[in-house]
Amino acid sequence: MPEFALSIAGLTEYIQELLEQDEQLLRVWVIGEVSSTNRHRSGMFFTLQDPDSKASIQCVAWSSQLGKLSQLPTTGEQLLVLGSIRVYPQRGQYQLNVWQALPAGEGLQALRYRQLRQRLQAEGLFDEERKRSLPTHPQIIAVVTSPQAAAWGDLQRTLRQRYPGLLVLLSPAQVQGELAPASIVEAIERVELDKRAQLIILARGGGAAEDLACFNDERVVRAIAQCSIPVLTGIGHQRDESLADLVADASTHTPTAAAELAVPELVNLIAEHRGRQLALREALKQAVEASSQQLQQLAGRLQRLPIERQLQQEQQAIAWQRQQLVQATSQHLSQATHHCRLLQQKLATLDPHRVLQRGYAVVRSADGKIARQAADLVPGEELQIQLPEGQVTVMIKEILA
Repeated sequence: MPEFALSIAGLTEYIQELLEQDEQLLRVWVIGEVSSTNRHRSGMFFTLQDPDSKASIQCVAWSSQLGKLSQLPTTGEQLLVLGSIRVYPQRGQYQLNVWQALPAGEGLQALRYRQLRQRLQAEGLFDEERKRSLPTHPQIIAVVTSPQAAAWGDLQRTLRQRYPGLLVLLSPAQVQGELAPASIVEAIERVELDKRAQLIILARGGGAAEDLACFNDERVVRAIAQCSIPVLTGIGHQRDESLADLVADASTHTPTAAAELAVPELVNLIAEHRGRQLALREALKQAVEASSQQLQQLAGRLQRLPIERQLQQEQQAIAWQRQQLVQATSQHLSQATHHCRLLQQKLATLDPHRVLQRGYAVVRSADGKIARQAADLVPGEELQIQLPEGQVTVMIKEILA
């Protein structure tokens, strides 16, 4: 181990002595734009930023000095501050202890933000009419955020607790720094090309305004506006809404709140379903009771009808039945008459006298049997011949084969 190695405390003390004893840093004027503020009981902590170089410095105005300031630090305002450089050993950081703050006009970054917001608003990108409704029961949700961020873990946990079975896709992106806008745009385009997600959540946890500057970038705003999938933002803020929030279809101020808005809670869905079942049973019960009551009323009315009206109704019923019986009897009689005529025609066709009238005769032997073939007869036998008109008796002289 080298003999000249310093401890962290020793190195910090050395740096502290260099900075705090420098005559130029004991009393220094600094101009910059206030990018974030945090009021605390011990004082006001704020960040001064150079809009062009993105350089920044942490400042603090202790409570004992706040009443002496000509201008309280306000996000987006440009200040001219007087103070001295002090080192904060616990974090190894330096800060500007402010004695006085003077207004120096609107900050360049705030001016750029305001101008961009007005221009995009004039194009109609923030209009409520163009915002789409979020899907009620999405099955696949894509999250655009940093995989190392706590927001990613919070979102996964909240989404799956509320809606088990949900598929959550991560489209990784940088959500801080100069490369963040292009990374976010690429992540949104990646989800669109995938074509599975029904909702996109653009999320980042809390941070200083300068850390969230990427969500005010015009490229990000236009990517959200042109996205074919509904976009929900869940961005932690210390200031007003970002431009990404304004153009998104819906926005919340934390990733967890975005997850809660994105999907319903399964417990509530089950309770709603049971409530509908109970309401349906109750409606069915009421319908049955109403029908039963109506039936009883009709039965009572029928029993209270006058006897004359009942008799009249019975007479009408009997007359109708008599008419039906007469019609049925007439129909059966007509069918029977027609059938008898057919039988008569058949009998007339089979009548022996009709056959004899056509020139035929019936030959019977002495015992009255009809002679059907010559082989049954013998010469000398008498035969009775029935003619159409009368009978004759003959004797067989000869039988010809």
